[in-house]
Amino acid sequence: MLWASVVAFALAALGGLTLFALRLRQKVLPMPVALVHGMAAATGLVCLLIAVTASAAPRYATYALIGFALAALGGFYLFSLHMRGKIHPILLIVGHGSIAVASFVLLLLAALGS
Repeated sequence: MLWASVVAFALAALGGLTLFALRLRQKVLPMPVALVHGMAAATGLVCLLIAVTASAAPRYATYALIGFALAALGGFYLFSLHMRGKIHPILLIVGHGSIAVASFVLLLLAALGS
């Protein structure tokens, strides 16, 4: 399950980078990319939750789960802005992405160490 979450979060990261690049260019953020990004992240979060609760996952996996849950809160807010047609604050995008990247590193450490 850890590796399934790694793959899902890697796909989510690609979508997130795409959205961030478009935002920096002040382009319209396509809803399909935002939806795939969120769905991949949600899949990764569920897989990671299962891995942490159903087995003796490494401690870094638990830390990654907490970090991704925090990143998800920022992601929900960003998606609400998207739904309302509001501009996404770059600082919030950077914060959301930074937490997700740090969590991804922890997840990789957990997956490689198990």
